[in-house]
Amino acid sequence: MLLFTHPSMLRHEPPPGHAEHPGRLQAVLDALEEVAFDRREAPMADRDAIARVHPRNYIDALEPAFAETSGARVRLDPDTYISSGSREAIYRAAGACVGAVDAVMSGEADMAFCAVRPPGHHAEPISPMGFCVFNNVAIGALHALEAHGLSRVAVVDFDVHHGNGTQTVAEGEPRLMFASTHQAPLYPGTGARNDTGVDGNVVNAPLPAGAGSSAWRRAMEERVLPALDAFAPELILVSAGFDAHKADPLAQLELETEDFAWVGQRLKELALRHCKGKLVSTLEGGYDLAALAGSAAAYLAALQRD
Repeated sequence: MLLFTHPSMLRHEPPPGHAEHPGRLQAVLDALEEVAFDRREAPMADRDAIARVHPRNYIDALEPAFAETSGARVRLDPDTYISSGSREAIYRAAGACVGAVDAVMSGEADMAFCAVRPPGHHAEPISPMGFCVFNNVAIGALHALEAHGLSRVAVVDFDVHHGNGTQTVAEGEPRLMFASTHQAPLYPGTGARNDTGVDGNVVNAPLPAGAGSSAWRRAMEERVLPALDAFAPELILVSAGFDAHKADPLAQLELETEDFAWVGQRLKELALRHCKGKLVSTLEGGYDLAALAGSAAAYLAALQRD
């Protein structure tokens, strides 16, 4: 398995006390230190790849904000800040997904994990949101469709918060499937079960606070995984957020570390069935450091297990 990351992502610094801080990524990297990965430097995403998701005027409008960070942090939305180190981190987080897709599609490896921040799945095409500036996984998905000529790409999102930005992209692109489990009601307030996208390419499985492992696994087995199987993707991308863990301070879905290993194994089975094992995961949420590190390690170990 390939691991895409870059030290610049530790230099993206929201204000003190912010939930999405550099220690999150460091905790994951520390947990993976002894794991056998082929480690790659996350490249800077180019504008053409980003522009498949975000209009060029949005990309251009961020540049004055990046310039302002030389003296202070800039607040882009109520939850999303940039600092002097953010521009490189944001471009490399998106570039990690593009690079991972290229590597997997070229046959360098079957799977890749993008250990990145800031996360991306809340970023809408024309606005930052919820700690996210560019939608990393959506950029990777559209790159797979356009640059590699695929006809069916799936994004599975098990972050506890609904990936509203990724759904927005999928709703207008029938070649892209988006499937999500998430707590509801909870930020950002999207992800209704009756959202179906184009020809059923959006599949949401909202769960109430306190649902726990059994209900979450049942939602996966009865709703998400069968839809993914029926879609028969040529590539699976995963928005791997670990904030559904019972220890996480921002939500109450009450999952165990072992649940992430379980879903890793199930997603690997589907990847082997439909796309010769091709699967790219990218880090989203997770705000208790021990739970984040342990869950990410368990998920990746399951993907690597024979």
